Amino acid sequence: MLPVPIVTLKSSGRQFPVAIGETVLEAAQRAGVALPYSCRAGVCGSCKATLLQGRCEYPRNPPLALSADAVAHHAVLLCQAVPLTDLLLEAREVPSVEDIVRRQLGMEVIDKWRLAPDVIGLRLRPERGERRLRRLPGQYLDVVLEDGRHRPFSIANRPQPDGSIELHVRHVAGGGFTSWVNDALQVGDRLRVEGPLGTFVPREDSERPMIFMAGGTGFAPVKAIIEHFIALGTRRPIRFYWGARSADELYLRELAEQWARDVPGLDFHPVVSDAARADGLRTGLVHEAVLADWPDLSGHDLYMSGPPAMIDAALPRFLAAGLPEDRLYYDSFEYAPDVLAQIIAGRAGIHDLPL
Repeated sequence: MLPVPIVTLKSSGRQFPVAIGETVLEAAQRAGVALPYSCRAGVCGSCKATLLQGRCEYPRNPPLALSADAVAHHAVLLCQAVPLTDLLLEAREVPSVEDIVRRQLGMEVIDKWRLAPDVIGLRLRPERGERRLRRLPGQYLDVVLEDGRHRPFSIANRPQPDGSIELHVRHVAGGGFTSWVNDALQVGDRLRVEGPLGTFVPREDSERPMIFMAGGTGFAPVKAIIEHFIALGTRRPIRFYWGARSADELYLRELAEQWARDVPGLDFHPVVSDAARADGLRTGLVHEAVLADWPDLSGHDLYMSGPPAMIDAALPRFLAAGLPEDRLYYDSFEYAPDVLAQIIAGRAGIHDLPL
């Protein structure tokens, strides 16, 4: 019988075993150790760590979020890395989420409204007899479909006494679930959800100014975290940049403008990439707007959420601008893990992706 690999975290000295074929992230979660993650498919890079000793492989998905330079510096993706030997890792831990239990519960749709032509707002409430979901701002949940597949959505409000949850669901052309939400889901319908998930949560052990950057519906978890800091009465400056292709895609722009009027030290910067549809707003790419205003990021904490392309473009530029990597928190996924796995397999020529 082969020995069970043991993972050791250098900074804390904590150790946990990894079952054969299990990823480091899965084993850590089973052991109650909270390591950072988001997409769970090897695309976003949120779970990147440094391998100091040992060997691992990627039998599920290739580590697309790792550049050649990152691999040369022994970076690994914990959501896909399967140990071949004992491992010694330099990895960030997120202790604030460790004692929050992930579970499933039934929720009722109590409100549905249109935020934008292709974005639906939903408000869910635990069904009668269900306990509210214990969670932190910025986390996400999975909607569990009847066939057992999961569809992830960021939670767009801070925790509420009644357990209500706000979701922003973008209608994806050809997407079965989002099409159903857009066309057929009604108030009173019930959904099965699982959560909370993710480690994109507030870090309160700092007095540094904060920059928040969102792309599209990446606004949802950013909204929850900003609402949390506002409710705390924080005195830390908050600079919020929200990027979209057109002005009308900034679907809760009035809310962000209200924050800027009402909250001392909070600034809002909408940025539109298509100059023809900017409606007088600042144009360009949102991460470039951040860098234009703050060429030296060394004194900030930075939170960003949005599509992988935005994260990929911004991350190296922010680090090059002096932002320490352990002060950069991000959340990125556009597809459920099973859909991402199919896309990755299709890119690798393993099989054709049925669209």
